[in-house]
Amino acid sequence: MYAGKIADGKNGDVAVDSYHRYKEDVKILKEMGLDAYRFSISWPRLLPYGKVSKGVNKKGIAYYHNLIDELLANGIQPFITLFHWDLPQSLQDEYGGFISPQIVGDFQNYADLCFREYGNKVKHWITLNEPLSYSTGIYSTGVFSSKQCSTLNPLKCNIDLATDPYKVAHYQILAHGAAVQIYRQKYQASQKGVIGVALNSNWFIPFSQAKQDRSAALRAVDFMFGWYMDPMTYGDYPHTMRSLVGGRLPKFSREQSSQIKGSFDFIGLNYYTSSYTAYAPSFRNGKPNFNTDSLINITSERNGIPIGPRAASDWLYIYPRGIFDLLLHIKKRYRNPIIYITENGCDESNDARLSLKEALSDGMRIHYYHDHLAFAQLATRFAVRLKGYFAWSLLDNFEWGSGYTVRFGINYVDYNNGLKRYPKHSAIWFKNFLRK
Repeated sequence: MYAGKIADGKNGDVAVDSYHRYKEDVKILKEMGLDAYRFSISWPRLLPYGKVSKGVNKKGIAYYHNLIDELLANGIQPFITLFHWDLPQSLQDEYGGFISPQIVGDFQNYADLCFREYGNKVKHWITLNEPLSYSTGIYSTGVFSSKQCSTLNPLKCNIDLATDPYKVAHYQILAHGAAVQIYRQKYQASQKGVIGVALNSNWFIPFSQAKQDRSAALRAVDFMFGWYMDPMTYGDYPHTMRSLVGGRLPKFSREQSSQIKGSFDFIGLNYYTSSYTAYAPSFRNGKPNFNTDSLINITSERNGIPIGPRAASDWLYIYPRGIFDLLLHIKKRYRNPIIYITENGCDESNDARLSLKEALSDGMRIHYYHDHLAFAQLATRFAVRLKGYFAWSLLDNFEWGSGYTVRFGINYVDYNNGLKRYPKHSAIWFKNFLRK
């Protein structure tokens, strides 16, 4: 880890130690009445050198078998994500990871290994989690990178802001398509599972009723969600991106377009917050840059009034209606796909001054879940094919650049007392909600 990358200077080497405590955590799931658990397989844990040809870690393989078996024994369905940003370092060193087309074959081989090992027990697969966050977090803002970039300013790194975010997104989409192809060709008929991808997006509200601001709001959704969803539905990037980015946006060959078009059985949607959006033509001054290509200015407040209450993270303002509007947009724009809400939640600060009793009282989170679930249910009345919902998260966790300074869990983890778990009020609320 590089200094300044993590808010509290800590790391995720142990985190909440679910590796050793998975049986305890499955018991929590069971006691709450939950019937599905979404988790990620670590690519480097199975393939320390990134490639099947360079050796498989048998202990890593065994761990996930044990976890899956424990879930199934307790009546809980595993929803497995293949890639949640932990790229094997050897592939980054060899060819730059997702900046190179070489990643497509290596990811396909890794996915093939997972399908072969676990597919007879796993019926729901997710190829990538938030490819947007990965491509922009490393190649635009720099907040998620380590060895790739030791500074928070990508301009000081070997990163081309005009092209690199688009290249990384492109090869993520092709890697996703390759994994889906191998699953459908070799495994789906016999294993009888389904496969999709988890995309994240805000909902965007025009800053004013001016036509330019209304267009900016739709463009913002294109640059966040459509960037990935359009190719997977229609075989190419949104028209807005192609017209504004031009030749810097990679092109799919006819064969690639055919492979990625329709490359999902369902879509996972990670929704947390919404934003206001205004037209910002002046952003185009200077060199081409991913951050200004969309000609929009995004803000969380209008005329000094926030869009909703702020959670602990500075980007997370609570706007439950956004999940409804986004679901309806996806239904209309993308041929009404099957959708799972794969992440939804809010955080509070990790305040060491609070007693345990005080820390377990998370009324804001209860209101967050109640209101978002209500709007999600409303969307189903408008024929949105919403099939499931996953809260983020079961436990407090190492939250990327925020480290342990914020808590997203519905169960409290005592970092100073052996990582003991305690149900927050929101966990009790969920348990009662599910019973009713």
